[in-house]
Amino acid sequence: MLEQLGALADTPWIYVIVGLSVLLDVFVPVLPSGVLVITAATAAAGSAADAVGDAAHGHADLPNMFALVMCAATASVLGDMVAYRLAWRGGDRFDRAIARSRRLTAAQERLGTALLRGGGPLVVLARFAPAGRSVVSLGAGVMHRRVAEFLPWSALAGLTWAAYSVSLGYFGGQWLGASWLSTAVSVFALFAAGAGAVFLMKRPEEREARAQ
Repeated sequence: MLEQLGALADTPWIYVIVGLSVLLDVFVPVLPSGVLVITAATAAAGSAADAVGDAAHGHADLPNMFALVMCAATASVLGDMVAYRLAWRGGDRFDRAIARSRRLTAAQERLGTALLRGGGPLVVLARFAPAGRSVVSLGAGVMHRRVAEFLPWSALAGLTWAAYSVSLGYFGGQWLGASWLSTAVSVFALFAAGAGAVFLMKRPEEREARAQ
């Protein structure tokens, strides 16, 4: 996949592929959108290096990286808002859909208490947690949260996640070269951030449980 994305790195198709993956990830959490963003960043960096040479490729990469960040962040916000609007209009159906997925149900249980408290930073943390984006976006719609309460945090979450993922791919490629090793290390760092997000979201619930 790294070689295939490398061939597309200098074409608009790379942004179409990344955008669609990130957009649909809110509905199909098993899509590896984060892995794809990292791989695309690594491939784009490698493509720029081949085109201009090692001496100058650090600067030539930056427009590609910025475009990739904006593409992934925009697609993330669009996906969040589509899920939010659909859940707003059909909350019962989405509750049943979540109930059919063990993964989504478990995530909903972890995030439910914090979401009811309306904590905005939860939206940012949930963007990194497995299935967290889906639960928060759908949950905000089901509970009829105002757009003004949800959209700014969704934008911050999408931009933070996109910048982190692209940076992992870029710096991994810088240090280890555009290879499967650099991609694997970057993906591990992304999963570690997800595990950290889950840990941070569970701590308030655990403190409340101990207090009771």
